[in-house]
Amino acid sequence: MATGSEGMEDVRMRGFRERASVEATLTSALDGVQPLPFEQLSVTECAGRVLATDVQSEVDVPPFRRATMDGFAVRAEDTYGASDYEPVFLDLTTSSMPGRDEGEPISHGAAGPIMTGAPVPRGADAVLRAEDATERGGRLEVTAPVAKAKNIGRIGEDVKTGSKILSSGRLLLPQDAGLLASVGVDPVQVYRRPVVRIIVSGDELLPPGDKPDGFKIVDSNSPMLAALVSRDGGIPQVVRLPDDAHEMRRALALPGADVIVTAGAASVGREDRVPLLVGELGELLVHGVSMRPSSPTGVGRIDGRPVLLLPGNPVSCLVAYDFFAGPVIRVMGGRPSQWPYTSVTLPLRKRLVSQIGRTDYARVLIVDGEVEPVAISGASVLSSVTRASGFVVIPAGLEGYGEGTDVEVHLYEAAGQL
Repeated sequence: MATGSEGMEDVRMRGFRERASVEATLTSALDGVQPLPFEQLSVTECAGRVLATDVQSEVDVPPFRRATMDGFAVRAEDTYGASDYEPVFLDLTTSSMPGRDEGEPISHGAAGPIMTGAPVPRGADAVLRAEDATERGGRLEVTAPVAKAKNIGRIGEDVKTGSKILSSGRLLLPQDAGLLASVGVDPVQVYRRPVVRIIVSGDELLPPGDKPDGFKIVDSNSPMLAALVSRDGGIPQVVRLPDDAHEMRRALALPGADVIVTAGAASVGREDRVPLLVGELGELLVHGVSMRPSSPTGVGRIDGRPVLLLPGNPVSCLVAYDFFAGPVIRVMGGRPSQWPYTSVTLPLRKRLVSQIGRTDYARVLIVDGEVEPVAISGASVLSSVTRASGFVVIPAGLEGYGEGTDVEVHLYEAAGQL
């Protein structure tokens, strides 16, 4: 592929002459992307991972009849008619305790003390609440009746043998780990998390933790991208480089990552080498997208690995990641490609203006139940995103939205809490 050398076409300019649509760019980014192979994790470590197989239970839960509260195992008919004024008296027999066998059967006229979770003795068909009876001289004074099957957990009441308890593709919650443990599943098959190499370049950049100094600025993209990759189920590996073609070529070609995400050096300036190097090492599929911000975004492949070229301006970097890199990483990890944002539909307080043929990403505030634009331009003003409640996407086919129009707002805060 052309690399911009003398006499050859500069691959960076093709997309800037006729920019790709957001939809076509996303299609290129996701082309051939599949979930990674599964790995096995202990059931104690699986929460937060994506299940790679359906899980069917090989056991009943519970595997025995068990008491669901403290009280007395009885035959229900022996308690009928009992009241404070006309109590019924039953003979006390042995106790039933959790983890032990069910003990002596309960015969007519007998009751056995039982604790929550203990097996219900044969012959008993109900558990009388402790507060409805009093032990008196080796006998039980019953002052309220109990219905048949009351306070008894049935065999398989929670999970039946052969039932599907969880489906492949589920992001496992803490309670899911508990359910898997309860049916004896260990280890658990989960999709491998994609390793994402984040390459940030620029002679002007200081590492996170430093303070801006002179004409140097602090790299804000790598901590933001690492957090986004972690949010989407990937394993971030940050590589910070100067503006050096040799170092960038080496970082792009180095094996060991499933996805490569670059930030900066993605446009058409003299130092914007990343598109050239991707074309040299592999294939540059898209460079230049009809959207604002983030138009210098690119998509490529090196040795079959997706490479997402993100702009260096922080807001553009965030937007391009969410539109194109995030879906690739989520799909590789077995998650849905869709945005992990919740959304609300609310009316616009002020109109949002766009341009036909270009997708716009508008940062907005929600004020008193209405949507107010923060900014549409300003790709380097990262604080505009932290001030915003969320964003509105204006499709390429619209000139914007008029005042009072109901719009869908994708909320930042909800995604940050995942």
